[in-house]
Amino acid sequence: MVLHIAVHVQPGAKVARVGGSSDGVLQVAVRARAVDGAATDDVERVVADAFGVRHRAVTCVRGQRTRHKVLAIDGDLVLLAAIHADLLAQERFC
Repeated sequence: MVLHIAVHVQPGAKVARVGGSSDGVLQVAVRARAVDGAATDDVERVVADAFGVRHRAVTCVRGQRTRHKVLAIDGDLVLLAAIHADLLAQERFC
């Protein structure tokens, strides 16, 4: 099953991390700059690590060139939804 999540990306951050929410949107900070899709690739890797799935299980389905993205995560829907809720509940960092 596939879980679709909305994320807000902070490219060029000192530390890559996932957690916190702004209006129900998951916050993701990545070290890569927003040049030639590098930040989007980094977002997919960082989110995959946070959700405990393979890197290729995460795909950007909307917003490849913007800070607001929709990601599709392939895996156990119940487990992914629980992890998503936990990450949203964390204190916001950006």
